[in-house]
Amino acid sequence: MRRARVAVYLLFLLAGMAIGTWTARIPAIKHSLGLSDGGLSLALLAIALGAIAGMQVVGRLVDRYGSHRVMLPAALLQGVVLVAPACAVNLGTLAVALFCFGLVHGVLDVSMNANAVEVEIASGRPIMSSFHAVFSLGGFAGAGLGGVFASADFSPFITFLSVGGVIVALAAWAGRWAYRSSGGSASAPADGGSRLRLGVLFLGVLAFCSLVGEGAAADWSSVYVRDSLGASPGFAAVAYAAFSIMMTAGRLAGDRLAARFGPVLLVRGCGLLAAAGLGLGLLVGQPWAGVVGFGCFGAGLSCIIPQIFSAAGHRDPAYAGRALARVAGIGYLGFLSGPVLIGAAAELTGLPRALAIPVLLATFVALAAPALRPARSPAPTP
Repeated sequence: MRRARVAVYLLFLLAGMAIGTWTARIPAIKHSLGLSDGGLSLALLAIALGAIAGMQVVGRLVDRYGSHRVMLPAALLQGVVLVAPACAVNLGTLAVALFCFGLVHGVLDVSMNANAVEVEIASGRPIMSSFHAVFSLGGFAGAGLGGVFASADFSPFITFLSVGGVIVALAAWAGRWAYRSSGGSASAPADGGSRLRLGVLFLGVLAFCSLVGEGAAADWSSVYVRDSLGASPGFAAVAYAAFSIMMTAGRLAGDRLAARFGPVLLVRGCGLLAAAGLGLGLLVGQPWAGVVGFGCFGAGLSCIIPQIFSAAGHRDPAYAGRALARVAGIGYLGFLSGPVLIGAAAELTGLPRALAIPVLLATFVALAAPALRPARSPAPTP
């Protein structure tokens, strides 16, 4: 089991590294293709569409064939498709390349979370938060590598080829230690797990609420501190840095907290911390309070998604793939729509009031935390 955990850690790290490396070289891709901001937005939308498409098909594959049989090819393919955006010659080819990148990432996201749930069940203790913490660390590492290549004036193609090669090599090595799940729900009814469907969908709603907050923080935290609170550009950038650092720190501590308090109390406390931290930061209305508020917001949100994914996978391990696909798909829509929702509300009420939306959603997650209790299995019929 120790080797199985290391393998999953490594795959989460590599998935984050691929995303971080791509993000760091977006300006270079935009410049080389001569894209406008609107054109780049359309290309980036292709990643989201690809990820959502991948999540729609991967659940049944995971349940039928086993998570490792889906996860390992996707992890290897991730290093290959990372190179594709650097080969684009115009907006259309870039959109196709990014759709493929998002598709593979969506498949990997669900399958490696399903494998992580299986490892967690076999380990007999909470470990999901640490996997997601390693994903965040991979994102930082990928962004750092991308920055190093950019500073050395290497092209995006060299950057992606180099990092993609490392991803393929390490994913192949991780495959030797990966936990082998049996799969085997192929003979079950097509609507298997329907008794748990409503519970899983509600977990998806909670994931949506949490990821609206993550998306809002990513796109609006620095804007709020800079434009609404009058901070300098350098200080404004600290707001999202505080959010990211505290989210990673919270996930590193999340497994111990989950083991001590259980998922319900942990998510309730995290939701309240996120709501209170950002809410007070908005009420004080000072740049330092904005940074502290987003830091508390990141710490509060840190453990929510890992616990939701863990709860979804535990609902019925035979259908963990489908459950995680539904929850991840609904949640990802929140991450995409969150910044748009905040922007639309800001046009009507101003950004400070618009940021009350994630405060309210975090409060709702705290109140709905009992939904993470393990589902009771029905009594056997005679």
